[in-house]
Amino acid sequence: MTSTPDPAAGATPLVGVVLVSHSAAVAEAVAELAVGLTGGGSQVQVRPAGGAPDGGLGTSSDLIASAARSVDRGAGVAVLVDLGSAVLTVKALLSDDELPEGSRLIDAPFLEGAVAAVVTASTGADLDAVAAAAGEAYSYRKT
Repeated sequence: MTSTPDPAAGATPLVGVVLVSHSAAVAEAVAELAVGLTGGGSQVQVRPAGGAPDGGLGTSSDLIASAARSVDRGAGVAVLVDLGSAVLTVKALLSDDELPEGSRLIDAPFLEGAVAAVVTASTGADLDAVAAAAGEAYSYRKT
């Protein structure tokens, strides 16, 4: 979804973001929104990992692992999920060391957390700051 910084050009690697939803369409739409809200010039790597391998609803450990590998630039990978079984799938991948080193399951609301994570990562923040910003989205008030 976004271009890759060239480490040889002296660019600092940015935290990558993977958005895991039970629906491919939802994961893609949230990724598009989050990237769009960075102003479009962000170098943050963001990948949706939604749906089952057959295109139906569900989660796929292969899609999630592939997405995480594709966004890993050495600064960490923030993984945000929508529902319970996606959490279990990501936890299993982490415990089996099937995600890149520095990958972290982020406890945050899916949409608001994704936007906060991508915007924060686009500033060059580290994984701890990206996780904190995404988690703070729990406190966003709409009234």
